Amino acid sequence: MLDVRRLTVLRGARTVVAAADFALRGGELVALLGPNGAGKTTLLRALAGLIPYGGALNLGGAPLDGLPRAARARAVAYLAQGGEAAWPLPARELVALGRLPHGARFPLSGRDAAAVEEAMRACDVAHLADRAATELSGGERARVLLARALAVEADLLLADEPIAALDPGHQLAVMTALADQTRRGRAALVVTHDIGLALRFCGRVLLMREGALIADLPACEAMASGALDRAFGVSFAVAEVDGLRLVAPRE
Repeated sequence: MLDVRRLTVLRGARTVVAAADFALRGGELVALLGPNGAGKTTLLRALAGLIPYGGALNLGGAPLDGLPRAARARAVAYLAQGGEAAWPLPARELVALGRLPHGARFPLSGRDAAAVEEAMRACDVAHLADRAATELSGGERARVLLARALAVEADLLLADEPIAALDPGHQLAVMTALADQTRRGRAALVVTHDIGLALRFCGRVLLMREGALIADLPACEAMASGALDRAFGVSFAVAEVDGLRLVAPRE
């Protein structure tokens, strides 16, 4: 679905992302892991077309930057880290903005209205539909913004820390919703610092350190290979409890 070749991002004279090569395929939920400052957010922003980059991005075999803006907005949905809501829009209307790339007109009807309702249910925010976005808690707002991204129904979803502000129950619900998107044939690349949930829900892991993509491997191999230790500069302890793999830094 997305083929990334020699993706490089510079900030002045400093290389923030260094010649990253990887591919994302439909049906995959992929975790992008690494320590703070590794370049994860910058990589996602480049994939979303929000910052200049070098190298090549091909979506479905065609250059991504050659797509018209509306077509690109339909193909790639991006959820920023720590997103804010500056206007007191009702949550339903904020989610409905995800349908603008499809030419939606308000009030919504047909497929547009159905996509919004489906996204809100997936993110457990249907009960917040009439609440002003500026009155929501941080976790509620994060879920509403994720629902807006899901409402796009894009082939590729890029999500930066979508569970960072959430309680454990909603962390599980959001990861389940992302996995459901990939079961529909879409691809999702998710930045998270919750390694346990990443290994539980994602089939594949990309690891970054100091701007370089240092590993691309199945999630089941991430611990045994020592790649996580190299990426984060610490060792990890792993325990199995009730069939779940628990991961914690050892030192």
